[in-house]
Amino acid sequence: MSTLEIIAVLVNVVGVWLTTQRIRWCWPVGVVAVMLYAWIFYEARLYSDMLLQFAFAALQGYGWWRWSKGGLDGGKVHVTRMPRHAAVASLAMGAMAAALLGGLMATFTDAAVPWLDATLATFSLVASVWAARKYVASWGLWIVLDCVYVGMYVHKDLLLTAGLYAGFIVLAVYGYRAWTRDLQHQGAAHGVHAPS
Repeated sequence: MSTLEIIAVLVNVVGVWLTTQRIRWCWPVGVVAVMLYAWIFYEARLYSDMLLQFAFAALQGYGWWRWSKGGLDGGKVHVTRMPRHAAVASLAMGAMAAALLGGLMATFTDAAVPWLDATLATFSLVASVWAARKYVASWGLWIVLDCVYVGMYVHKDLLLTAGLYAGFIVLAVYGYRAWTRDLQHQGAAHGVHAPS
């Protein structure tokens, strides 16, 4: 455990909490968090996760832009249900990207866990895009990913980061419930039943 890891954990917690609250400042806070973790993952030879942090940095700008466009209620964004075809297409793309990245990492690097790291990285991008598009389903995917991340970080002896991701599971459950409630309130305001 390093000072850098402690700072990264604290910044990440703030960023995810802001996301659960539907406050768009989660995106700039996220930029700081991902840059800190890019260095941590480089040192741990989790290269797919390191590359993921740079992709996350770009996605932070996309998320900020999406969340700044309309749909605000008291400074909080409105969320939406994801169309089934969008879920299937993005999960299929995530699987193909995982196979490609995992093969590259296994063949050309000394990555510690190339296939698992690549799979988690690509599906984390999928979950981030879903969150930027304000899909409630993003939290369900984050719950699954964070459970697996905890095991990988324990394996790599990044115990504080494993603890962070265990906390992310709790925050993701909270985020899922909060966003589902907001979706239901939106539906009620428009006279439409909005199932979770």
